[in-house]
Formats: sequence, structure tokens, C-alpha cells
Amino acid sequence: QVQLVESGGGLVQAGGSLRLSCAASGRTFYSTGWFRQAPGKEREFVAAIKWRSWIATRYADSVKGRVTISRDSAKNTVHLQMNSLKSEDTAVYYCASGPGYGLGNTERDFEYWGQGTQVTVSS
Repeated sequence: QVQLVESGGGLVQAGGSLRLSCAASGRTFYSTGWFRQAPGKEREFVAAIKWRSWIATRYADSVKGRVTISRDSAKNTVHLQMNSLKSEDTAVYYCASGPGYGLGNTERDFEYWGQGTQVTVSS
């Protein structure tokens, strides 16, 4: 089992920044993904990082250039730095852990999920 706890969400004005964190405990895993779900929409991929054998990152086109995913191995925490936020970034953000054999961008690529943190961007 893996326990994931997201933090860092909140209310921010358009153009602002937030840093989300995903703190993990439990069994070992080798990738973390961030997804988001806006009201009335399906959950969608945001970014992912893997560290099995080598480190790799992947971003959705909608956030590329505005979002950076990183890992603090000492704290077993993955961060999602989000800059130049837009109203369309408003959603509940979830982190998820996976085995890290690849770097997929679908929910099937991840096994355990956190409870989510709300991000609201006001225009």
C-alpha cells in the first residue's frame, strides 16, 4: 500500500503561482503523476515523473512551459510548481503513484491515489 497526501492548493489570481506537494509513505514506488478534474469534466493528465533506472518527466500540452514537476527524494515528496495560472487550471488536483516502468499519461499507469487538493484560479 502507498499513502499519498496532497497539499498546497488554494485560491490564486490568474497569472499567479502555486506549488502543490504530494507526500508519500508506504511501499516503494518509482513514478508519480498529477491529474486534475474540473467540475463536469473527466479527470485529465497534467504531469508525471519517474525515477526507475533514470529520471524522466512528461507534461500535458495544456501546461507545458508553465508547470514543473520535481521530486525531493529525501522527503519522498513530489512537487508540482504551477506558474502563469489560468482560470481553466481550476480543478481538484490528484497525485498518484506507479511502478515507473514507463511514463504513461493515463490513469491505468498509476496504482494508488491521493484524496486531491482544490486549486481555484480567479480571473
